[in-house]
Amino acid sequence: MLELALLSPWIFFLFIGALDWGIYAYALISLESAARSACHYARGKMGDTTGICNIVLGEMKTLPNVSSLSTCSGVLTVNATQVTGPDSANAAQVTVTYQSPSLIPIPGLLKKQFTINRTVTMRI
Repeated sequence: MLELALLSPWIFFLFIGALDWGIYAYALISLESAARSACHYARGKMGDTTGICNIVLGEMKTLPNVSSLSTCSGVLTVNATQVTGPDSANAAQVTVTYQSPSLIPIPGLLKKQFTINRTVTMRI
């Protein structure tokens, strides 16, 4: 009992850290997938910002602070533009920015909140 009492704060600390890292990793994977899907959609319909936003919302709907959103503003922003790609051909570029929910900060390892950007460029 004494060992459990002495180690329980550390076990709790490790559990919270693993949970926060899991939320952050899941957000990174979802954001990358959403940016890729939105850019693939934008290749054919560059002017359809509502459709691009709906693709991103559909990909990220399981994240805690995105599930109630109906537009791409606030914690989730999407920017789609037509650019010249690295091969000098026309390309679609989609940038998705996501602000994570407030996590439990771990000094030196995890901040309280993250803002993550992902940019994908695909040839039209």
